[in-house]
Order: sequence, then C-alpha cells, then structure tokens
Amino acid sequence: MSLGKRIMDWSAQAARHSEPGPGVTRLLGSPEHKALLADLDGWMQQAGLSTELDGAGNLVGRTRHQPGLKTLIIGSHQDTVRQGGAFDGMLGILLPLAVLQQLHEQAVTLPVNVELIAFSDEEGARFSSTLVGSSALAGTFNPDILKATDRDGVTLESALRGLGANPDQIPALKRDPSKLAGFLEIHIEQGPVLESLDLPVGVVSAITGIERHKVHITGKAGHAGTTPMHLRQDALLAATEVVRAVNDLCQNTEELVGVVGELNVTPNAVNVIPSAVELTIELRSPVTRIRETARQQLLAQLNERIAGHACQWTHERVYEQQEVDCSPAIQQQLANAIATCGWQPHTLFSGAGHDGLAMAKATPIGMLFVRCTGGLSHHPEEAIIEADADAAAEVIKLAILNWEAPV
Repeated sequence: MSLGKRIMDWSAQAARHSEPGPGVTRLLGSPEHKALLADLDGWMQQAGLSTELDGAGNLVGRTRHQPGLKTLIIGSHQDTVRQGGAFDGMLGILLPLAVLQQLHEQAVTLPVNVELIAFSDEEGARFSSTLVGSSALAGTFNPDILKATDRDGVTLESALRGLGANPDQIPALKRDPSKLAGFLEIHIEQGPVLESLDLPVGVVSAITGIERHKVHITGKAGHAGTTPMHLRQDALLAATEVVRAVNDLCQNTEELVGVVGELNVTPNAVNVIPSAVELTIELRSPVTRIRETARQQLLAQLNERIAGHACQWTHERVYEQQEVDCSPAIQQQLANAIATCGWQPHTLFSGAGHDGLAMAKATPIGMLFVRCTGGLSHHPEEAIIEADADAAAEVIKLAILNWEAPV
C-alpha cells in the first residue's frame, strides 16, 4: 500500500469520529475525541511507537530511544472547528505516522529520536482554550484555563480527566530545549497558492501575527419611515465604512489580510434605524511592522469616516499574537527534500495559527504545507488528493532521514 493510500484510509476512518451533522466536529474531551484516541493509539503501536496519554490530553508516540540523540517533535492537533474538515490537524498526525510505520517496517535507523504528538486542542472550539497541548510542552500553559467552561458548564479540567489525562501533571510536560532537534508540522495549506502554482507542497516561512479589535458604534434609533435620510444617525451605515476601510487597506497592502467577521445590530428591527453596532476587526500579517502600521492607518481613517455619519465610536484591542518565523535551517532542509523528490520548492507564509506558535517557545520550528482542493478549509468539503498526500509523505521521509538539528 502506498503512503498516500494509507493516509487517506486513516483520514476517512478518523473522520467518522464526529458529532452528527455536516463535516467533522470533534471537540476536546468529547466522546468523539476519546474514540479517536483509541484508533490513534492502535495505529501508533502498529508503527512501532510506544504510546502515552499525557496530562494535557496529548497522545505521544515515541520511536525507540537512542541515547545521545536529540528528539525531533512532529505533530498537529486532533480537534476540529464545528462542521470542519477531515484534514485540518489530522493530516499532520497521520502523514508522519504513515512515514514512521514504513521506516519501522524497513527497520531503518533514524538520525534522531522522534516524538509524534497528537495535540489535544488547537482550535479551542469547546473551551476557547487554543494551543492547550502544545503550550504544555512549551512550558507556557496557563493553569487558569483549566477552570474554563463550555456551554454546558463542563470545565476543561473535567474534560481532560474524562479522556484519562491527569492535568496535575501538566507542569512536568515542559520539554528541555537542549534535548530537542526542532518541531515539524505538516498541514493543509488552507489557501489557494499551491493549487495556483500546481505544486503539491510548499515550505512555510512564518506563522502569521494576529490582532483583534471590538468596535462599538453609537448612532440614534428612529422610525425608518418618518426620519428624513439626511437627518439620520444610522450606526449600521457607519459600520459599513469599517467594512470598506478594512477591505481597502488589506487589498492595497502586501502581506496583510483582514476581516470584519462579526456584527451585532441594535435594535435589529425591520423598520427601525439602527442605533448601535458592535463588530469585530481582525488583522493578520507575518510582519509585525506591517500589521502595526495598518492598524494605525485604519484607526485614523475610521475617525474620519464614522464622523461623517454623525455617529460616535470606540474600539478595544482584545487579542494580539506575535508572528513566529520558521527556522531558516529547517526551511532549507524541507526545500532540499522537495527538490530531491523532483518538485520546485516554493516558500509561503501561513495566514492561520498553528501549534508552532506555542512550540516556538521551546525549539526552532518548521512547517510543510500540502495543497488542498480549492484552498478550502474549516469546511465540510475540505479535501486533498491521494497523490499529494503521497508526495508530501516522501518529502517528510527524506527530511527525517537527513535531519540535522538547527543551531
């Protein structure tokens, strides 16, 4: 069986562990998560890995320990967004697992020890608790989030214990950077670049920085049939200025993307002029300077645009995550492997967050993107093709066999 075929078969089986409904919904600590763990544990053991469920709910598979060698951590996340796809996260577990199984069957001696880690939570769809598993390994886990609750009042701590994990052990999970040979993640691109270039894989240069703002716009309610148009203080009309300003700025700025993703309109009635709008702005860039400059430009523009509608506004920055650069040495190792496999190496940045954001606190990181159909992700129709899975697996196999710990 080819590596690509094995990966696709495992992916289809893993996707069955989902809540009913479109796509794949598998949340941290859910019955679906627990059922997946049983499959993963079996597959890891078939690949010759020793397995352990750690205190943060990560399933860790280890190759036979070779004294004196550093450890390469490879991994991605088990959880999904609601009604997501079968490959976001899971590809980064199953693809290297297929590679390690083949190398085990061939009795190949590796140049590094390998830990394959199925991280418990990256998306945060149940507890708003992103990067639970990877932050535990990096030593940046915030124990306060164990008290976070889901919509039913279940705590994160309780959910982890339900998986069989012991959160009391999380502080001991921090890895010693001196013993690590880097962190490597394989992930679907979640975008259309590789497809546009007709390439199966690409090398990631950086994981984007992100900032989010809440904006509150205040106008004045009035009867939609009796208030003259020129006398209105329409908060929703002012909010459209925000949408346009964000779009215009991102359209005209390299390496910047953004969105107004949520709007709440008051009173939200068919015949009443909106008196207030709350909305969110998100900006992403792999370069802090670009993102910060864009923020300053945007806020200056909004002062002028919203004032033109006789409305008031306030904003609050509610989240900020600095970008993380991928190791140049690991980028080069991946590019060499891609070229050896007969493909053109192409470098691109990730506009989405990944476990590497946390793991970069512990060790140099690298990422390989795999082409996905239509650039679609976080969607039931998320897909890759078997040939691309096979190509990526061959690249990762070659990279592991020639791995050198970045300095």
